[in-house]
Amino acid sequence: MQCIAWCKPDFGRAFCIRGLLVWLEWLSMNAFPSFDEPTFADLTTIGVGGLISRFVEPRSRVGVIETVEDADSAGLPLCMIGGGSNMLAADEPFEGIVLRDGCRSITVPDEAAPVENGEHIVHVNAEAGCNWDDFVDFAVKLGLTGVEGLSGIPGTVGASVVQNIGAYGQEVATSVETAEVWDRETKCVQYMPAAELGFAYRSSALKTSMYAAPGVPGPRYFPTPRYVVLSVTFRLSHRGYGVVNNTQLARALGAPVGSKLEIDAIRTAVLGVRAAKGMLEDAGRYANPVMQGTKREENIRVALAAQQRETDDEGPDWDRHSCGSFFMNPILPAADASALPADAPRFPAIATDGSPAIKTSAAWLIDHAGFHKGYAVVPGAPASLSGRHTLALTNRGGAKAGDIATLATAVRDGVRNAYGVWLIPEPVVIGLDLMAA
Repeated sequence: MQCIAWCKPDFGRAFCIRGLLVWLEWLSMNAFPSFDEPTFADLTTIGVGGLISRFVEPRSRVGVIETVEDADSAGLPLCMIGGGSNMLAADEPFEGIVLRDGCRSITVPDEAAPVENGEHIVHVNAEAGCNWDDFVDFAVKLGLTGVEGLSGIPGTVGASVVQNIGAYGQEVATSVETAEVWDRETKCVQYMPAAELGFAYRSSALKTSMYAAPGVPGPRYFPTPRYVVLSVTFRLSHRGYGVVNNTQLARALGAPVGSKLEIDAIRTAVLGVRAAKGMLEDAGRYANPVMQGTKREENIRVALAAQQRETDDEGPDWDRHSCGSFFMNPILPAADASALPADAPRFPAIATDGSPAIKTSAAWLIDHAGFHKGYAVVPGAPASLSGRHTLALTNRGGAKAGDIATLATAVRDGVRNAYGVWLIPEPVVIGLDLMAA
């Protein structure tokens, strides 16, 4: 791991030209609107959460680091937010700083170079504030494979590494070469190779730095990791086709698992499967002034048109007003997994201590514990399970964070009573305790 010490005068001088170029690039693409202080309801895909004491969106790497340092030196809570897709914040005001990285450029720093197996590797660098699906779209249009299975996942490049996002046979971990981070402990920029990022199922060393235990906030860095991602360099293959490694995706493509298909066809199929489950963000959220400039306008138009075709409606798609998958798939010791019903899904996995384990499906457990699609604690409640997927808790319009928490607790307790399995929330939960028995 390479560490570069930070000195404010030299750092600012070294990067002032780069910051100016980024600023000019984005001015040419988007006019950044002015807006009043947003709430978490404005900034998150689930659309709930209270007032924010101070919201900052720096347009340079220097600005990001200085904002982090300002919060830390003042002892203020710091919340890094990307697309707001994996976050549930309380209704009460957040008395701290919410930081959204306004650096969103994508560059290809080198030419394709052959490796031993005949493939061509291309390194692509994306700044942490870049919209994740903008990045996937960029890669696919260049004929680069490695992330097409992750199409449509809401959020940003920086968050993708913290969470180690995964879907349809791919994980971001397999494509990351290095992450450039600001270490809040040592106060320096570090370049962390993939081997040092501690990637695991929906986790990384970055994510675990802010937790005392799974789902339990740590005393020092929560809700922002010790390591703040500044940019990520990906190692992608230039070959024009991808390999279909997921049964559900293969079914959607009408091809056997292991098939080699054009990556744009894989991307289209992934977006279709996710749309059918309601596991995409509501593209209408980008009409909110506070969201403008965070996603490329062309891609917003495409997403909005596809959403309207899917729903046959120009209004909100309430099934998309969620945090995505709300609970992680449990990873159990073999003995605990053997106590599940015979038809419960079982997949080989590795426990956090490195021992063999079994992963089962949180969605299956929720459904078989009696919480079916559309379930609400009481009829007409403003929060319910998605009508398309039991793993998504949704805001049906007007829900508060407390309504989501009530629903989450009911589902969690029901699964524990039925199967003895404790479900752990996947989102970053701020100001709410969803781990209390």
